[in-house]
Amino acid sequence: MSLGKAVRLALQDAAEPGKAETMRAYMKSSMPFLGVQAVARRAALRRVFSEHRLDSAPEWRRAVLGLWREAEYREERYAAVELSGHHLYRDFQTLYTVPMYEEMIVTGAWWDLVDELATHRIGGLLAAFPDSMRPLMLEWAHDGDLWKRRTAILCQNRFKQRTDTALLYACIEPSLADNDFFARKAIGWALREYAKTNPADVLRYVNAKGISGLSRREALKNLPVT
Repeated sequence: MSLGKAVRLALQDAAEPGKAETMRAYMKSSMPFLGVQAVARRAALRRVFSEHRLDSAPEWRRAVLGLWREAEYREERYAAVELSGHHLYRDFQTLYTVPMYEEMIVTGAWWDLVDELATHRIGGLLAAFPDSMRPLMLEWAHDGDLWKRRTAILCQNRFKQRTDTALLYACIEPSLADNDFFARKAIGWALREYAKTNPADVLRYVNAKGISGLSRREALKNLPVT
């Protein structure tokens, strides 16, 4: 049995159909849900991924994209995201994965799919390959696609003291005038995370820039002086 088929069967077995519509409505998803809760989904996927090992990076990328492209239910796309970050394939996280993640970000086009890819997958590549990924993130920051811009803004969210401050602000700048909720929320979230490391600089930046009220509130949420 192929990995993709095993994933689909495992998710169907773990599904609670009565919860599917509530999950779809909460996520505002046009793609239907099976009704698999996160804990049950992760347990099922751990078992399947352990039993269906992939031998090479190209085989792994094909499996991830196969799950993604052939998904009929949203949980199958969650499975693709989880497979993309599975510890067995940590060594496969190279620049060759960028086109795969770019496709998933652009076609996923919603926070529940994009944010994990931004903060963990693209962020991981930026940490490992800064000379190649830094200019790419600057390019994405100016892209017409909202979700590529959101990814560029959020990709350093887990970096803490390793944050490239110049890159962070350069990725935020092109979206400062964007009225979209998800752009403004991303700006605030990224600044709030960096404020945990350098609150004074975030406060300085927020006061110097004409950022939206939403972004400002998010950025300064945990600071004593606003």
